[in-house]
Amino acid sequence: MKFFIISTLLCFNLTFAQTVYESIDSEALGTSRELKIQLPRNYEDNPEKSYPLIVVFDGDYLFEVVAGNVDYYSYWDDMPEAIVVGINQNDLRIEDCSISMEDYLPSETGARFYDFIENELINYMIENYRSLDFRVAIGHGETANFMNYFMFNSRPIFNAYVALSPSLSYKMDENLTRRLSLESNDKTFYYLSTGTRDIKQNKKEAIALNTTISTFENTNLLYTFDNFEDATHYTLVAHSIPKALQRIFFVFQPISKSEYNDYILPLETSPVSYLNEKYDMIKTLFGIEKQILVNDFRAIAAAIERTKQYEYFQDLAKIASKHHPDTIMASFYLARYYEEIGKLKKAMNVYRSAYMLNEIEGYSKDDMLERADEIKAEYGD
Repeated sequence: MKFFIISTLLCFNLTFAQTVYESIDSEALGTSRELKIQLPRNYEDNPEKSYPLIVVFDGDYLFEVVAGNVDYYSYWDDMPEAIVVGINQNDLRIEDCSISMEDYLPSETGARFYDFIENELINYMIENYRSLDFRVAIGHGETANFMNYFMFNSRPIFNAYVALSPSLSYKMDENLTRRLSLESNDKTFYYLSTGTRDIKQNKKEAIALNTTISTFENTNLLYTFDNFEDATHYTLVAHSIPKALQRIFFVFQPISKSEYNDYILPLETSPVSYLNEKYDMIKTLFGIEKQILVNDFRAIAAAIERTKQYEYFQDLAKIASKHHPDTIMASFYLARYYEEIGKLKKAMNVYRSAYMLNEIEGYSKDDMLERADEIKAEYGD
């Protein structure tokens, strides 16, 4: 009985994200640094799969908040599964974030920590874990300020920045706004937050920074700001992380009611093209080839019905046959297309032929046969 219980627990644990603790030797720092690394669920069972990388500064206390939210949101497919690495800074935080008073750039210990992140940590994660080129940096207070310096490189190592109540260094606001205002070929995600009970100076600077950034018309900047009611310097973290992840990975999420109403229904072009572009962007941004969700097919089909643009059902059928080839979905869309253009016998035959395929959420064989019978009853063979 004991063996059975232990075996059951081991199998049960495999469904959870895995956290490993490692120490990396650093030439830049001249010592080793402790890391916390959370791997996605079933990481070992998917050896061909790679994942975005989320780097968490202040990993000694910030890692668990981020890792828990990443695991939760990826479980519900609101963001891709991701590798999370937290850098333990403990009593080294001030040294790690050291800034020169002459040129206001990372200096001495700060410069060495910067070098450690850029040239050692990232390479370590690439060599030892299957991490993609899409990377997110998350910092709080001093580290939220420090991580901005990585943005000033000609080829930044991060694509997204989550700045939680940053303690801005001298001239950082000017340098940051100058950088974020520049158009580039690559998209940059920037999330900034404070709270009404945050440290006064941090709150003042964050609000002023938001006032400036909000005026930018940079089409490749995806910017979000939050000022949480009654949140302190520390409690705003728990509010910010889920909001930041939702905004950074918005395009990855299933089509929601608001996306359907605000973006898809008002389209003057093909809703099928919108669907293609959504998934092309997922691949371009995150390097992930994602199968189109049934939810998203249904949303586009509903839009076609609602706007009576039935000609697009033919295009939707072609995509459905690629992403869900053994199901009745593509047959349903093709049959609807034939119905609406008046080729009823073809529609009836397609409905009937789908009986040999597999059902999929929202589309059943019984419904297909009923539609075929209705056509026969009304119009004959």
